[in-house]
Amino acid sequence: MKTSPIRILSSKDTATLERVFTRRTQRLEGAERTAAPILRAVRREGDRALVRYARKWDGFQGNAAAQLAITQEQMAAAWKRVPSDFRRAVRAAERNIRGFCRLQMPREWSKITSSGIRVGQLVRPLDSVGCYIPGGRYPLPSTLLMTAIPAQVAGVRRVVVCTPRPAAEILATAHALGIEELYTVGGAQAVAALAFGTKTIAPVAKIVGPGNAYVAAAKRLVSRDTAVEFVAGPTEVLVIAADGNPAWLAADLLAQAEHDVDATALLLTTSEKLAQAVVRAVGEQLASLPKSSPAGASLRNNGAIVIVRNREEAIALANRLAPEHLCVPADFPLDEIENAGSVFVGAYSPEAAGDYASGPNHVLPTGGMARLRGGLSVLDFVKIVSVQQLEPRGLRRLAPTIVSLARGEGLEAHARSVEIRLRD
Repeated sequence: MKTSPIRILSSKDTATLERVFTRRTQRLEGAERTAAPILRAVRREGDRALVRYARKWDGFQGNAAAQLAITQEQMAAAWKRVPSDFRRAVRAAERNIRGFCRLQMPREWSKITSSGIRVGQLVRPLDSVGCYIPGGRYPLPSTLLMTAIPAQVAGVRRVVVCTPRPAAEILATAHALGIEELYTVGGAQAVAALAFGTKTIAPVAKIVGPGNAYVAAAKRLVSRDTAVEFVAGPTEVLVIAADGNPAWLAADLLAQAEHDVDATALLLTTSEKLAQAVVRAVGEQLASLPKSSPAGASLRNNGAIVIVRNREEAIALANRLAPEHLCVPADFPLDEIENAGSVFVGAYSPEAAGDYASGPNHVLPTGGMARLRGGLSVLDFVKIVSVQQLEPRGLRRLAPTIVSLARGEGLEAHARSVEIRLRD
C-alpha cells in the first residue's frame, strides 16, 4: 500500500490549523507584478500584443489576430468528432444547469404599497459578458457550461469565450450552446482583451470564470475598468463526517486534490477510528491514480484530517473557513451553515455532481470569500432596476418625511422639489 500523504491533526493544535487555513489564501502580489505589464501592453498595442503573447504562451501558430477566432465550422466539426456519450452528457448537464438558472431568475414586479404609491423592479440583462475557460492541465468544458448558460438564461446578448489551446470537448460544447465568439487566447492577455478591447475582440461589460494565479491577478487589476464576479484562488473542499464509508470520504478528498498542487482538502471528524481508516483509504486509492496526478502533493501540502471535539466545533470551524465546497451528512443542521460557496448534503451528493451535472454552479468563491457571497448565478448577469411612481395623494403623504430628512441633510433644493409640486 502506498504511504498516505494526508495527516491527522487535533483541533487543539491551533498553530498548525492556522497555517493550513491561511495557506489557501495565497496573496496575488507576485502574480500581479507579472500580469500588470501584460495588461498595459494589450491596452496600448491591442492585437499586436495579443498575438505576441498567444504565440509565446498559448501555442498559437498564426500570425494575424483574426486567426485567434474559432469559426462556427470548427466548432461544428468538433461536435461531430467527440464521442456520442460526451454529446449526451453535454446535453444532459445543459438541461439541468439551464433549469436551475431559470429557477434562480429574478422576476419583475409592481405593487401598490400604500395609497398613491406604486413601487416595483425591472430585470435587465448585461449587454455583454466574457467567459474565461482555463486550458491548462485539463480541458474544462464544464466551466463553459457553468459560465455561458446563466448568461444566456439572463438574456445577455453577447457572450464571448476566451480559452487557450481549446480542446475538441470545449469547441464541441461551445457549438452545443450556440456560442458565436470564441477566441484561442488565454492568461492575463485574454483578460486584458476582454476588459479593454482590441480591434479583433470588442470589450465586454463583465468577465467571469476561473483561472490560474495570473488570470486571477489580471481580473483583480482590471476590475477598476470592467466588472468581475470575484477573484478566485486555488480550489478547496471541507468534508464533515462523524461516520460513513472511509473509501467514499477518501475519494472525495482525492477528487478535490487532483485539481492542482495548491488545492485544499480537509475532513473534520469526531472519530479517531474514522480518521485512521480514511488515511489508509487515501493511500490505497492514490496508488491507482495516474502518476502525473497532483493529488498526492496537494494532500501533503494542504490536506488534513482534523479531529474535533463535537459537531458544534466542526460547525464553528466550517463557518470560519468559509469553504468553496462544504460536504455534510444528511442530518446536518443546514440552518447553522453561515459561510459556504456550495453545500453538498448526504453521502450520495459528491462534490463532483456539482462540478458537472446537478445544476447549481461550480464557479464558486474561494479563500474565505464565501463569507461575502455565494457562487456564480444568473443574478451575476442581470441588473435589478427599482421603479417608483407616486400620485399626488402619495406625494402629499410622504412630503413631511421627505422635506424633514432633506433639510436635516442640508439639501434645501431637495425639499423644495417636493414643496413646489404641492403648491401647484
